[in-house]
Amino acid sequence: MRNVSPVMQRELGAFFYSPIAYAVLTIYLILLGIFFTATTFQPGNQASLEGLANLMPVVFVLFLPVLTMRLLSDEYRTGTIETLMTAPIGETDVVIGKFLGVLVFFIVMLATTLLYAFIVNAYGRLDWGMTASTYLGMLLLGALYLSVGLFFSACTGNQIIAAVSSMVLLLVFTFLSGYLADQASGALKLTLRHLSIREHFNGFARGLLDGNDIVFFVTSTGLFLFLTVKVLESRRWR
Repeated sequence: MRNVSPVMQRELGAFFYSPIAYAVLTIYLILLGIFFTATTFQPGNQASLEGLANLMPVVFVLFLPVLTMRLLSDEYRTGTIETLMTAPIGETDVVIGKFLGVLVFFIVMLATTLLYAFIVNAYGRLDWGMTASTYLGMLLLGALYLSVGLFFSACTGNQIIAAVSSMVLLLVFTFLSGYLADQASGALKLTLRHLSIREHFNGFARGLLDGNDIVFFVTSTGLFLFLTVKVLESRRWR
């Protein structure tokens, strides 16, 4: 952890001084505000954040790869990766430090939406247990998306390629796999549903906690972080 902390602090500093990060945050808040206003205050709607939560997979697919695209790609482009890799820290420290840095910034982004929860609660009795489940789901979903983005950032020195590759993979496993599962049957249907990120997120949005869904997100995030470490290790020997 001693070696992880400097990397994390370096990334946090980069995010909080980055115009791109603030641009992402601003557009993110504007879009969510428009959607929240348009959907929440309809007559007969239940006091909940389920509608907002259902939008999050789309929002995260579009915005989170933009946050992660520079994490390692920029190190390759500027040549600072060589300095980083010759420092007395390992590949795992670099990956975990960068992941935690972007995760903290993401948590700040997510925390800003708590304002919507308090607004809903002011107009109706918000189920805070369901809301807590929703936010846990959004946190796990975001962490997985960030790990995927970090992996692709490790694979290329081109930030645009890293972002687009992340978006494509996330679109496939968030939306397309669920659609294909509806068209399939038998073992293939079950497999595609298990691989569908949205299927595992939907329960959280409805206030349901399922251990299998938590395990899916944690293990998937861990897998992409592990793969990122392996990509960095392979570059050391080139």
